[in-house]
Amino acid sequence: MRNPSPCTNPPPGRTGRPRSAAADTAILAATRDALVELGWSKLTMGDVSARAGVAKTTLYRRWAGKSELVVDAVAELFDALELPDRGSLEADIEYVVLQFAQLLRRPEARTALMAVVAESTRDEALRGRIRSAIVDRQKRLVVLGRERAQARGELPYEEDEALSGLATDLIFDVIAGTVVHRALVSCEPVDELWVSAFTSLLMHGLRGAASA
Repeated sequence: MRNPSPCTNPPPGRTGRPRSAAADTAILAATRDALVELGWSKLTMGDVSARAGVAKTTLYRRWAGKSELVVDAVAELFDALELPDRGSLEADIEYVVLQFAQLLRRPEARTALMAVVAESTRDEALRGRIRSAIVDRQKRLVVLGRERAQARGELPYEEDEALSGLATDLIFDVIAGTVVHRALVSCEPVDELWVSAFTSLLMHGLRGAASA
């Protein structure tokens, strides 16, 4: 008698309870709330599990520890940023900067972001997670904005992928770095007047902005 082909009799798949999106949402929201109330040093996985109404084992099945959990809690907020087509590159930039500044005014976003950035200075693995979960994912907005501007004829197309990637990195670093510094370090308002001046500087450079 012939043995059955392994292709027709695959091994059974891994069983177990599927991950709950609702539980994830509750856990990440509880993490942000606990961080605002307790601060980084006092926050524990037990605090989060109690607030979210889940067992600590549920947390540890999803996240190895507090650092990973807080980064994902911040990343969820940043994933809500969007870039609707405002008709011009300048208008697109102004919109996303104002939206970003509004997000940074939220206590949970401000506290969580500052906490993970401070902690990452001592934790290389945490820096990598911040890059992958927040920075790299948010570069999608720069890529989208540049593609729209190129389609409108506002920016030239680039055949060199390395140069294109470098431009994306530079644009992201300038916008994100400037807004975070203005809002969280200098603690100055990111209002429409400031955003307009910043966008003009970004669009035209120092000489162009001075002559505008």
